[in-house]
Amino acid sequence: MKREARLLLAKACDSIMLSIELFNRPHDRGRVSSTLIQIDHAFEMLMKAAILHRMGRIRERRAKGTIGFDACVRRSLSDGTIKYLSEEQALVLRTINGLRDAAQHHLLDISEGQLYVHVQSGVTLFRDLLKSVFDQDFTSHLPTRVLPVSTAPPTELATLFESEVCEIKKLLKPGRRRRLEALARIRPLAILDASIQGEKGQPSNADLRRIGTEVSQGRAWTDVFRGAAAVEIAADGTGPSLSLRLSKKAGVPIQLVAEGTPGASVVAVRRVDELGFYSLGAKQLAEKVGLTMPKALAVVDHLGLRSQTESYREIKIGKAVFKRYSQKAVEAIQEGVKNEGADEIWLKRRVGAKGDTA
Repeated sequence: MKREARLLLAKACDSIMLSIELFNRPHDRGRVSSTLIQIDHAFEMLMKAAILHRMGRIRERRAKGTIGFDACVRRSLSDGTIKYLSEEQALVLRTINGLRDAAQHHLLDISEGQLYVHVQSGVTLFRDLLKSVFDQDFTSHLPTRVLPVSTAPPTELATLFESEVCEIKKLLKPGRRRRLEALARIRPLAILDASIQGEKGQPSNADLRRIGTEVSQGRAWTDVFRGAAAVEIAADGTGPSLSLRLSKKAGVPIQLVAEGTPGASVVAVRRVDELGFYSLGAKQLAEKVGLTMPKALAVVDHLGLRSQTESYREIKIGKAVFKRYSQKAVEAIQEGVKNEGADEIWLKRRVGAKGDTA
């Protein structure tokens, strides 16, 4: 690993440890803001280390400083030679960054349940990227006494939103004059919802007031926060080994729009180099996995890779359509043949689906 990447990775690990420590501290003064600031910094350093590790650049030509958080996410998500983030992973990063921005620069009132979900999913993502990009185990950076992040069981996102909406309604009741507190409590919900729908930046006071009015009028939270209603929490493991991830439900997708679209978040980035990401034809794919092309295609069909957008895409250029595979397909095939041999798959599919073409 390059020295600069190694030093940045060390800073990232320092900051993620601090965020865990701050989350689990026994008193609350400054806890929320400092936890979010440290975990946000951890991810920026991790992304810069990963970009350098994958032979990318973290400085624009003739620029004095390095690229910022948004540009790191964009390159990590959409640059075919660097890409290691999925759209859902980018959503977690975008949400954490939005919460940190609100906590550091204005007012943010986030419930313990929401904070737990975002920090635990952030620690899970950090662990995943540390392994997938650097082949390092997260536990090797943790003292044996550290508990990342909490023993509290994850709560369904629907339950969190329903309880928050209930509290917001109480703050907005006539005569209470606690509108400022209500808007601060709406903000983290609005940030998550906007990130999912591909909107960049902090919600305006007008946006928060509109949401407050809709909540006061009794609208269901699924109608007020349509983006959040399309996301669920996926959890596995318990205690220190708990993994928590935000994932899309069937329905509203994370939007993909052209880079540079006004108001679009970095989660909503269209790959600017499709052929760079989907860089393999069937022949090149077969060579990468050490199989004949018919056997490789048999494994592709057996694993259903052509239905997985991260592995396969048909790209139209003019009138021609090119069937292309990504590095993700290579990894999936290599993993698939470990469990079930290519020859066995070949026999099951009757000599490799003769109708398939490259």
